[in-house]
Amino acid sequence: MRSKNITHAPVILASASPRRLELLDTIGIVPADVCPADIDETPQPQEKPAALALRLASQKADAVFAQNKSKQNKSKECYVLAADTVVSCGARLLEKPQDEAEATRFLKRLSGRRHRVYSGLCVIAPDGEVVSRVSETVVQFKCLDQAEINAYLASGEWQGKAGGYGIQGLAACFVKSIKGSYSNVVGLCLYDTMNVLKGIGAIKM
Repeated sequence: MRSKNITHAPVILASASPRRLELLDTIGIVPADVCPADIDETPQPQEKPAALALRLASQKADAVFAQNKSKQNKSKECYVLAADTVVSCGARLLEKPQDEAEATRFLKRLSGRRHRVYSGLCVIAPDGEVVSRVSETVVQFKCLDQAEINAYLASGEWQGKAGGYGIQGLAACFVKSIKGSYSNVVGLCLYDTMNVLKGIGAIKM
């Protein structure tokens, strides 16, 4: 149930993810607007997963902050919140699979192994102050047989998901253990999000 005791300044969510919108709602944050940022998400050469997640979140926040400031009808009191999630298994970065074949390769790579999920978070205050964080969660998958992989592919839940799976759906039964924030794997670490919004002045309890 969403808390009724949170008062927050207007927040613009710089993300098209419905999962992040739902996560924010669980902690009483209802964005005044949702403005997905159009940026190039191509990893840079030799870029580490954590650095990639933080850079993309920061670039999304910067783009939407600049866009909001250029619109005269927008409130000058809006805080911009952006996030990006990256999955890595060993040295391999697992982005959003382009098709079912790539999703199959991702699931086979994750089978029976631990992988890491990084979420970059960036919040920009109306005065331009920037606060950012990177959250890390370690997830252990069970060994998947072909029937389980085929059933998951048929569900379509892999589409648009970093790493080719969504922990909040059918793939929850693949997770043997998790170390760190569960919400981080969904797409937004709520612990860090609440602390950042409080620290930057967007929330008053």
